[in-house]
Amino acid sequence: MRLSLVVLLFASRVAAQELEPRSYSPSPIGASFFVMNYSYSSGGILFDPTIPVTGVHAYVSAITPAYGHTFAIGNAQALFTIGMPYAWGPFLGQVVTTGQDSSITRAGVGDLRAKFSLNFIGSPALTPAEFAKRPPSRFLMGASLAISAPTGQYFADKLINIGANRWAFKPEIGASYNWNAKLYLDLYAGAWLFGTSHNFYPGTSTQTQDPLVSLQFHASYTFMPRTYLALESTWYNGGQSHLNNGPPSTRTDNTRIGLLFAYGFTPKQSVKVSWSDGATVRVGSAYTTWAVAYQVLWF
Repeated sequence: MRLSLVVLLFASRVAAQELEPRSYSPSPIGASFFVMNYSYSSGGILFDPTIPVTGVHAYVSAITPAYGHTFAIGNAQALFTIGMPYAWGPFLGQVVTTGQDSSITRAGVGDLRAKFSLNFIGSPALTPAEFAKRPPSRFLMGASLAISAPTGQYFADKLINIGANRWAFKPEIGASYNWNAKLYLDLYAGAWLFGTSHNFYPGTSTQTQDPLVSLQFHASYTFMPRTYLALESTWYNGGQSHLNNGPPSTRTDNTRIGLLFAYGFTPKQSVKVSWSDGATVRVGSAYTTWAVAYQVLWF
């Protein structure tokens, strides 16, 4: 059933549409944190015209526990994070060739995600005591590598799957400008590079995907320590897919916008509430996402 293309496309688009303000903000070394995130995404999927499905909508919930730790590499601050989601929800649509409505539900563990980042300008490796005495840097720059591993639930005889059944890597470079410790401006540029998905439906096909380039811009304002509001946007382009080395699908050229509010109710605990939506979508997921996350920090 062609409708089952939804989850794989949905999963790959979600990976490219992340909105992460202050990803390269400085932190003292030796800090660990645990995050529990819940998200709910709903909306339509716009397919390449060659795929005979229409009116597709997805309603996906996910819970993602994650862990992070800061450390030093030379005199630079580095950060490692790792998390794995559990997702569930129905996907609804109509098969054009038959005119019949179809629906299917999936629930299971998603693909493991890990990220390593290094701040090489404006964020030296400092202990908590040193960090507290140092004035904030005006300009920061860093780089990161995100990895998506094929650990998610996958059935070779089905096109609807929680996992993507392939490796993916995203190198990225980011810069942040701090205006009087109140207004922060972030700009990131990166690209998702996808491995080959073998045993694609019906179990004998191979799927490949071209690089998916992304740009992110964030403007956030700090009201009080550990409390800020962020306006977010991202643009992504490319990502044509190929089945059995065949012709490419339609090229993606989409944008998303969002808002995020972070509140630190103690020096080591905080919550974040966010919303994002597809502003323009040619092919991919025109969905809306609401999320809430709780974070606890320790040294």
